[in-house]
Amino acid sequence: MSTTILLSERTGPVKKLREQGQVPAVVYSSRMDSEHVTVPEKEIRASLKRNPHAILNVALPSKSKESVIIHHVQKDSLTGQLLHVDFLQIDMKEKLDTTIAIHFIGEAKGTKEGGILQVESHEVMIRCMPNKLPESLALDISTLSIGEHLTVADLKVPKNVEVLSDPETVLVTILGTQKLDTTPEADAQSEAATE
Repeated sequence: MSTTILLSERTGPVKKLREQGQVPAVVYSSRMDSEHVTVPEKEIRASLKRNPHAILNVALPSKSKESVIIHHVQKDSLTGQLLHVDFLQIDMKEKLDTTIAIHFIGEAKGTKEGGILQVESHEVMIRCMPNKLPESLALDISTLSIGEHLTVADLKVPKNVEVLSDPETVLVTILGTQKLDTTPEADAQSEAATE
């Protein structure tokens, strides 16, 4: 976790807040009432870029400091402007269920053979203590040939992390390219058939 992000009490029209570089947000918690706040856009963008699943320290308008994760981000589909952020307050002493990104490493053998890499999922659901939350999980795809795939079960996971996603879920596959059979053998066979 990095520096504390200061959340402000939400006052005034939402449009004006966004013009001032503030993003409307809500902090949800099982231990307290939800708080409607604003977060500096510059800071939340930097955090999303670094690691969208990271645990953040925030200071609430009530002066209490809490550990949160970003639960949901709403963006303008045309401009990319951040419209709203949902934070989820977490207990550092309890296990956390969250999604985590998968980073695919290496160049698949199958793509060198003319196959097409198709990623089926970029993240999996995991459970672990908040202080053991990895930034991402790596998956080496360099040995994949055309027609082969890797599943959740192929992930190498730290011992303190439990994967909740179905182990049979396909994460990445190498598709063969479909093309007409124009090999010399096929031409010879078609010529022989017409004689």
